[in-house]
Amino acid sequence: MRLTRVYVDAALSPGLRLELPAAAGVHLAKVLRARTGDELIVFAGDGREYPASVESVHGTRVAVAIGAAHAVDRESPLAVTLVQCIARADRMDVIVQKATELGVARIVPVQSRRGVVRLDAAQAESKAAHWRSIAVSACEQCGRNRLPSIESPRRLIDYLGALPAGGTRLLLAPGAEGRPRASIGGEVTIAIGPEGGLDDEEIEAFRLAGFDAMRLGPRVLRTETAAIAALAWLQGRYGDLTHG
Repeated sequence: MRLTRVYVDAALSPGLRLELPAAAGVHLAKVLRARTGDELIVFAGDGREYPASVESVHGTRVAVAIGAAHAVDRESPLAVTLVQCIARADRMDVIVQKATELGVARIVPVQSRRGVVRLDAAQAESKAAHWRSIAVSACEQCGRNRLPSIESPRRLIDYLGALPAGGTRLLLAPGAEGRPRASIGGEVTIAIGPEGGLDDEEIEAFRLAGFDAMRLGPRVLRTETAAIAALAWLQGRYGDLTHG
C-alpha cells in the first residue's frame, strides 16, 4: 500500500513530534479518516524523507511522530529550467503540476507582449505563491523530495536581458526546422511561448540570448501541451524517463 506523503516547511529530525499543516490535517482527518498509529511519509524538500506515524487526531488537527531519515533521490540528471509565458486560468496550474511531475528543477513564469495575462506586483506574488503550493502537491503525489524553484513572474524581455551565459537553451517554435542534433546534458533551459505566440522582437531576443529554435512534430501545440511535450521529450531522450 502506498503511503500518504506530506510536505512540511520545517526542519525535521528523528524523534520529533509535530502538528501537520492545516491543509494536510484536513485531508488526513476528513478525507483519509486517519487514526492513531496510521503511517505516512513526511518530507521537507531537502532530498530526504521520513517515515512518520499519527500520534493524535483532534478534529482536523493531526500530530505525528517522525522516524529516521532516508535519503531518496528521485531527481532527474537534467537540471531543467522551464521558461513559460504565463497561460490563462487553470492552464498555468496544469503546466506547473505536470512540469513538477516531469522533474523540472526551476520554473520561470514570464509575461510576453501577446500574452493574455497581465499581472501587477501584488498579483504576481500571489500567483507565485499559488503555483508553489501546486508544486508542493505534485511533489507529494509523484515522490519527489526536492521542490522545484518557482520564481515570481517578470517581463520576458527583462528575464532575457539579465540571463548569464552558459547551458543548453532551447525555444519551442512552430516555424523552426527541427530538433537540435547535439547531445543535451547537465543544465538545459527550454522556453515556451504564450497562446498568441511570440512577436518578432521577442524571437530575436531569444536568439541573441543563445536560444536555439526547435519544434516537436508538424503540428502547432497549445502552450500547455507544448510545455508538457517538450519536457517529456527531454526527459525521455536525455533524462530519466527511460530508466524506470
